Amino acid sequence: MNVLLVVLDTVRARNTSLHGHANETTPFLASLADRATVYEQARAPAARSLDSHVSIFTGLAVEGHGVTRAEDRLAAGTTVFDELRESGYATGVFTENSWLTDVDAGLRDPFETRVGPQNVPYPDAMDPTAFVVEAGQGQYAEFLRAALAEGGPDEVWRALANGVAVKVGSDYPRLLRYLPGEAGHSTPASVYVDRFLEWSAGHEEWAACVNLMDGHHPYEPAAEHDRWGGERLRALQDDIEDVKWEFNGGHRPWWQRRALEGLYDGAIRQVDAELGRLVAGLERRGELEDTFLVVCSDHGEGFGEPSRVRPGARVASHSVGVHEVLLHVPLVVRYPGQEEGRRVEEVASLVGFPEAVRGALDGDGPDARPFVPDGPVVATAHGLDEAVRERAARYCEDLAPYTATSRVVYEGAGTDVRKYVTWRDESVEIAVRDAETSFRVTPRGERDEGAAGRVSDAFEGVEDRGVREGGRGVEDLDEDAYQHLEDLGYV
Repeated sequence: MNVLLVVLDTVRARNTSLHGHANETTPFLASLADRATVYEQARAPAARSLDSHVSIFTGLAVEGHGVTRAEDRLAAGTTVFDELRESGYATGVFTENSWLTDVDAGLRDPFETRVGPQNVPYPDAMDPTAFVVEAGQGQYAEFLRAALAEGGPDEVWRALANGVAVKVGSDYPRLLRYLPGEAGHSTPASVYVDRFLEWSAGHEEWAACVNLMDGHHPYEPAAEHDRWGGERLRALQDDIEDVKWEFNGGHRPWWQRRALEGLYDGAIRQVDAELGRLVAGLERRGELEDTFLVVCSDHGEGFGEPSRVRPGARVASHSVGVHEVLLHVPLVVRYPGQEEGRRVEEVASLVGFPEAVRGALDGDGPDARPFVPDGPVVATAHGLDEAVRERAARYCEDLAPYTATSRVVYEGAGTDVRKYVTWRDESVEIAVRDAETSFRVTPRGERDEGAAGRVSDAFEGVEDRGVREGGRGVEDLDEDAYQHLEDLGYV
């Protein structure tokens, strides 16, 4: 049996037509649901990529693993992909998300094959970013010699063009738009789907994570998927230097952030189409029926929704806060041979992924519900780390709404999910009906002692497993990889 985790990065449940969104953003996911299990009330363990992926890979709540900063590192051998690799599986990760391929955070270690950011004009030619990882920064002469040895004139030209793109991107980023290919843009999901399908075809038994970032800012859907955006919104997006902090700092009106949701919907439709192409590729080869497939998102996205907890704050992007648009995510699971759709209404957590894999290997089928824990579902959002705090301070005079730790507990099922949140002295209860509807039950200005007690009791049962180590952070990354993380808003 093969194991495939597909993470639709930054895709919130609210904007999927699978969960009732008015725009038809996920037609393939909806069709897959007819022969898979849909968790209607799935929650991410955190609102940012690093924390959430560590939880998904390890099965530990954020408070259990403690890996929340670039300086943290997950101890070796603690993920389900490590288990699979030790059992003889070929392992691979395919994504533009640098936390999984470049940063020394421990997430890349279980994977023998890593296909990371490829923001160069010709992804199939020599990539200077990967070259400097081996040869060291500043080795321009060495790269030139290696490029000239690539083969025929076409190969040499493409390798040299990639080198120019990376150098220009570092020194003169605004000139990238004049270079050929995908330079200066997010690498579309199609590149990683192609690379995954090529790789998996070469192995008899494999386990992979494919993280597709089309739904992450900047939103750049191709013309055939850009149904709700258009050129005016693209121009607006290009004019925004920092999509999170310009709005939080009051430098731009909130309607502009909300307007970009049209591009976001197109990006979701694009990644949904690529997910369909990936599944179709496995199906044509006869491999889908022997593959345990999990499709989810690591967290959602904000477009100016007012916080239910933090007075006066809105959700401008992700990473900070615990609003439903950040934590309620799609989760679709298909067991080998499953042909009948199922719906699970109980609140669920992505931390069930390792247990789901183990169960599938032991013969569990669609009747199993490994993502529904015995106790409450918990989530955590930490405040800004030092690097992001410095960035935010360029735009915001008061960072208090974006600091301190938020803790969340979920209980319930269907249209009666209760959410209990603590942040600083705030303690509130929130009622959740579906992906579109939630409201604060606790009156403004009041502290809900019952909610505080539920959160305290739930987190007393979350044990620190001692899997966090000191890492090298991002200081050893080459300039292009660091710039990529900065463009994504992570540093």
